[in-house]
Amino acid sequence: MATITIKDVAREANVSVASVSRALNGGSGVTAETGQRIREVASRLRYIPHAAARMLITRRTNTIGALLPDLYGEFFSELIRGIDLAARARGLHLLVSSSHDSSDDAAAALRAMQGRVDGMLIMSAHVDDAFLRANLPEGLPTVLINSAVKNKAYGVINVDNYACARAMVKHLLDVGHKNVAFIAGPENNFDAQQREKGYRAAMAKFASKIAPNVVAGDFTEEAGYRAGQELLAQKKRPSAVFAANDMMAVGCMHAFREAGLRMPQDIALAGFDDIPVARYVSPPLSTVRVRIVDLGRSALESVATILENPDHQVAVRPAFGCEIIVRETCGASRVAASHKKSLS
Repeated sequence: MATITIKDVAREANVSVASVSRALNGGSGVTAETGQRIREVASRLRYIPHAAARMLITRRTNTIGALLPDLYGEFFSELIRGIDLAARARGLHLLVSSSHDSSDDAAAALRAMQGRVDGMLIMSAHVDDAFLRANLPEGLPTVLINSAVKNKAYGVINVDNYACARAMVKHLLDVGHKNVAFIAGPENNFDAQQREKGYRAAMAKFASKIAPNVVAGDFTEEAGYRAGQELLAQKKRPSAVFAANDMMAVGCMHAFREAGLRMPQDIALAGFDDIPVARYVSPPLSTVRVRIVDLGRSALESVATILENPDHQVAVRPAFGCEIIVRETCGASRVAASHKKSLS
């Protein structure tokens, strides 16, 4: 079947090609009656505007690129969902790629998107000023998610990882846990660095006589499982474990259960992010809630604002706050019940 072109629509509607272009692109210069006739003909002929030709006219792709560390896991699924919800509300499309563990992969993904997107959302451990200058066209509206970069040329939206981690450690100490261990995230990850700093700050202030107990992790379930085994092998087992994300907490939970430990009776556990599965594991996981969907939505809306207002100065947004979600694994309800019994 031959491809229907704009010339076919113009001939059938008995108008010029320019009139068809104006009618289908929402421009002025055609009457309401003519515009309606053109749209009816285009619909009947099943004419699909050529994307490249439209780009030459409008200089817009109506597409936003998103570069993320990975596309696997509930955190990124929720983040993409938030971005997509905001994009659809604005009539925008998404082009999503991942940087994995390589700066070369991140650079290649950004180069592949050049000319195909109107703006970029970037969440990557490989991003700094030099990387952005080398791999992004100058002036491309760009918003960074959870980044240490401080450059007025880019918007930045961060979660207050430091304060939120500090608050969770204080909560664990407040409910009676003395020795709180921490499962760290990847060394070069900004989120992980800030969460570890929050853990160390809370221990220094509220449990100064207890040495910090940090084991390595990489945000995966497998890393959480290995960390759980490592913690159980220590000479003095911690009374509570705080994992830098929920996926590691779930893996750690499996290691504890495999060793015959009960949570929170034998050992307490907490995570970070509040991914959907956190409330459905058994027992339900205490965690730090990040409004992941809202984070994605805000990032998209920020880059869209810059796109729609080229002279708009990129505003410094306050960090996203978090909420301590108390479920069964931290032992808070058990402590509260004990306290209530002692008062009766």
